[in-house]
Amino acid sequence: MFSKEQLLIYLFRVPCILFAISFHESAHALVSSWLGDTTARDAGRVSLNPLRHLNPVGMLMMLFFGIGWASPVMINPSRFKHPKAGMAVSALAGPVSNLLLGFLGSELYALSYMLCPAGTVRTALLMFLSVFISLNVSLAVFNMIPVPPLDGSRVLLFFLPERIYFKIMQYERYIMVIFIALIVSDVINLPISYVSNAVIDLFLKFAFLPFGG
Repeated sequence: MFSKEQLLIYLFRVPCILFAISFHESAHALVSSWLGDTTARDAGRVSLNPLRHLNPVGMLMMLFFGIGWASPVMINPSRFKHPKAGMAVSALAGPVSNLLLGFLGSELYALSYMLCPAGTVRTALLMFLSVFISLNVSLAVFNMIPVPPLDGSRVLLFFLPERIYFKIMQYERYIMVIFIALIVSDVINLPISYVSNAVIDLFLKFAFLPFGG
């Protein structure tokens, strides 16, 4: 049986996931549009409507394992003035947007902790913000892993010769199946949690500085 706290965490996860992935994918689409490729914008991906971004498997993975993905934003690198740099920058936009949300969530957490009167509402609010921060930071860290089709693989393109990169991409499906197996078996979750917790600790330390740390 779930405790009341565990049930609340799962209930809070749903809106947090929907907003996090919508913001993430919209950031990809918006930045790629700024750089000259309007493919994603024309497809309606600059939107906070989660129905435009959901991937059922990725959503379930995030709900139960805390890390997952959305339907990838289509990008046409030939429309960028500098294709490799454009791919890298548009790829970085997603994780950076989630780190921004995690940072803003940390600021709200500190304000709520210090200024809200103790009680059920404050406890629920802090729990919601904890889930919001954790999911956004974890999503950012997870997506920076250089495994296709995650954002980190597009950043990797900037540093690798195209011949090697596209050779790797030929095995994208097989790599992703192995990667999902590693997530389900909990092998990869520990290092992701370690990095995510370090980032969250940094954000919260900064957020509590105005209150004396």
